[in-house]
Amino acid sequence: MLTSKQRAVLRGMANSIDTIFQLGKGGICDNFITQVDNALSARELIKLRILENSMYSAKEAANEIAPLVNAEIVQVIGTKFVLYRQNKEKPVIEI
Repeated sequence: MLTSKQRAVLRGMANSIDTIFQLGKGGICDNFITQVDNALSARELIKLRILENSMYSAKEAANEIAPLVNAEIVQVIGTKFVLYRQNKEKPVIEI
């Protein structure tokens, strides 16, 4: 569980990273979850965006995806959300 200070640091870091996944009408499938899981292992902090044709809001998608990949929701703003999961073997981000 992240503290509010840790969350604030991660929010600041998330401002400078690019969105690497977009969720559209295809929804949340096993392949999408696998890609998100792999990206979290490599980067720890990722930003995702919900497209207009998606049946999910950003908050709904974040709440559904985060537990599936054992990640923490850092923030949800508009159509974007940020997920964080520490890599236990090789941490990339020190918070």
